[in-house]
Amino acid sequence: MRTSFAQIQTALHGLCLVPVLVLGACASLPPPTAELSAAQQAVSRADAADAQQYAPEELERARTALSRAQSAMAIGKERDARVLAQLAAASADLANARSQQAQTASALAQRRSEVAGLRQRLGVEGTP
Repeated sequence: MRTSFAQIQTALHGLCLVPVLVLGACASLPPPTAELSAAQQAVSRADAADAQQYAPEELERARTALSRAQSAMAIGKERDARVLAQLAAASADLANARSQQAQTASALAQRRSEVAGLRQRLGVEGTP
């Protein structure tokens, strides 16, 4: 039985696919230095926003994840380091947001108290 052109074409496609797969397997992502830096900055922002007082659990989760990411990077587990750095950044951003929310709620409560005190001093009843 003679080999047809369709069979040869299939074999050629298979032979071309092998180098592409080998080259694809060799390609890797760059080290997650940008992710680690972003996570460190996010933790710093959360610290500056008094997250230790208003969102300590989230801040601790961010610090732990950042520490684990740095450890993973040190032993060459770049994929784990990238994921942990992203987790650290997200946790720090959450801590920052919760801290800002708590501070805003506190300021609002203080302003409402001031308004109530002024209304009482002026003898004005009711709410706006």
